Amino acid sequence: MQYSIPLLYHNVEKSGVMHNKHLQSYDTHMEPVSEFKSKSGLKRIYQAFLYSMDGFRSAWKHEHAFRQEVSVFVVGAIIALVLRISAFEKLVLIGVLLLILIVELVNSSIEAVVDRVSLERHPLSKNAKDFGSAAVALTCLLAIATWAVVLYNRFI
Repeated sequence: MQYSIPLLYHNVEKSGVMHNKHLQSYDTHMEPVSEFKSKSGLKRIYQAFLYSMDGFRSAWKHEHAFRQEVSVFVVGAIIALVLRISAFEKLVLIGVLLLILIVELVNSSIEAVVDRVSLERHPLSKNAKDFGSAAVALTCLLAIATWAVVLYNRFI
């Protein structure tokens, strides 16, 4: 059985029939291709770098938690580099702080997508945002535990 699947999946009923005539559809035997999908080679790498810089700028401008976590990262990285510990321990201490930033960016992207879909309160939207927040919290706990173990083993 062959269905016509629209580019916006949430506008399809269970029958697989698209009701919005303004959206293009494609055959299920073809993979969906975003108009934003880039080419290959160095141009793709350069474009990916520019998109990443846009993401950093946007996170810095719009996400208070990201700015706070960047501050903690900078201070923590300086402390880790100054401490008389092994290079591996420095890497681990800085790495867990970087992991907080990574998870915060993923959390912010989840929140942005949820808000893009609808600003209406919905239990699934709340779950998605809460799950992202929980991921950040767990990452922070991991960072605290990592710093505690490294510093305890080194100084106590």
